[in-house]
Amino acid sequence: MAEESRAKWEGKATAELQGSEAEQIWALLADFCNIDKFFPNMDICERVEGSPGQPGLVRHCVSQDKWANEKLLTIDPTNMCLSYAVLENNLGLNNYVATLKVLPTLQGDHHDAAKPAPAAGCKIEWSFVVDPFEFDDWKFQDLLSFIDYCLQFMANKMEEYAINTQNLQAAQV
Repeated sequence: MAEESRAKWEGKATAELQGSEAEQIWALLADFCNIDKFFPNMDICERVEGSPGQPGLVRHCVSQDKWANEKLLTIDPTNMCLSYAVLENNLGLNNYVATLKVLPTLQGDHHDAAKPAPAAGCKIEWSFVVDPFEFDDWKFQDLLSFIDYCLQFMANKMEEYAINTQNLQAAQV
């Protein structure tokens, strides 16, 4: 009997950050093994193998009774983009690959084509592709809502961290 083919789930969430520059947020996101500082309810994130900032790096993430090993597939500082795959896990994720991008947002009323528009914050895009869950209590919309929640939480924490860092640096001058 032929196995029924199921389409992959693909989705994207976006978070806007008004008070932080893209480069500030990228520096936090690119620090692949420190995601526990920003991800909701994550207790531990530690390097298992590989070199920091290099493709092939594997991190082990733990949150209460949930865990996942995640492998950095690509990292592009110029375009402020990285992708990773979830390897072994007890979350029900099979063939999960995510791409995270930090994009500057431009000020709205910029009309001078000869000059680049000044940045007015940034946004983070989190796109993913994954096999559908094999159990029925989570649907695609549940996963998308969870990722959106996590991204909004992370964006708020990262922006708070970036602003506090700016204020601390300004106070030291």
